Amino acid sequence: MKNLIPCIAILLFFGCKSPEARYPVSHKSGSFIKASAERNKQLNKQEQEHINTIMAEQPDIEFIASENGFWYYYNTRIDEDTIKPKYGDVVNYNYNIKDLSGQTIYSQKEMDTLNYTIDQEELFMGLREGLKLMKAGETVTFYFPSQIAYGYYGDENRIGTNIPLVCKVTVNSIYRKENNK
Repeated sequence: MKNLIPCIAILLFFGCKSPEARYPVSHKSGSFIKASAERNKQLNKQEQEHINTIMAEQPDIEFIASENGFWYYYNTRIDEDTIKPKYGDVVNYNYNIKDLSGQTIYSQKEMDTLNYTIDQEELFMGLREGLKLMKAGETVTFYFPSQIAYGYYGDENRIGTNIPLVCKVTVNSIYRKENNK
């Protein structure tokens, strides 16, 4: 019996191997993501071409390309050195939303007067960045490709999938957060 215990211990130690890890049978190639990215690039290119065509049809308007991928022009511009909103400031504004053909999706009356705390509340990317470019008293018309508007999902109401937007925005006032000087 004394000899049997060491033999069993040796057999258990060397004879029982833990199972080896199995490799996956299938590998994901990422082709769906690549195809989706390619579709988005094509959509963005088409929307940019459409917006460029609209801008070319209005040679008397000075369009400005933003760093964030949209275009805009001033309906009313304030040349005085006044403040633009920064993080945490509250902007009081009005706006409307149209599609690229000029059809009203939401009128200014429907949208009412709104307050937005810069970068602390939900707002679609284009408008969020557009408001940061404005001063109190200015009115600006923005042309937003769908990727920085409501994108693939729309607003689940009147704005459908992948709809570029034109928004005319008026900033009524900017309430400066005390830390922003």
